[in-house]
Amino acid sequence: MFVVAAALVDQKNNILVQQRPEGKPMAGLWEFPGGKVEAGETPEDALIRELDEELGLVVKTKALSPVAFASEPLGSKHLLLLLYTCHEWTGQAVNLEAAAMQWLPVQELKHLDMPPADQPLVEQLLVAL
Repeated sequence: MFVVAAALVDQKNNILVQQRPEGKPMAGLWEFPGGKVEAGETPEDALIRELDEELGLVVKTKALSPVAFASEPLGSKHLLLLLYTCHEWTGQAVNLEAAAMQWLPVQELKHLDMPPADQPLVEQLLVAL
């Protein structure tokens, strides 16, 4: 399973995280916004689509910078997660799909309950930002 996510970084260097809603696998865990890459999409196109669907944000490809990846078994599948940083977008983030969302300093992400694939990405973000 090929998945993309964004570490949206605001002017105060806070990162946006979302809480997975009830009824979805890993409900209640915090994660970076993003989702599955569909057939025919580039990772960047998929992330731009997901950020619009989940948060109502308009992001341009040039605003996405690849920063880290994670590889994690997920039941009978295997997850490959690409994380991008993004400092520029148009619009105000609106929680359209998640149970909750919050902006946090990157150091505080270490204390959140996150899916296994997201946890090593936090450590890589600490180095990158």
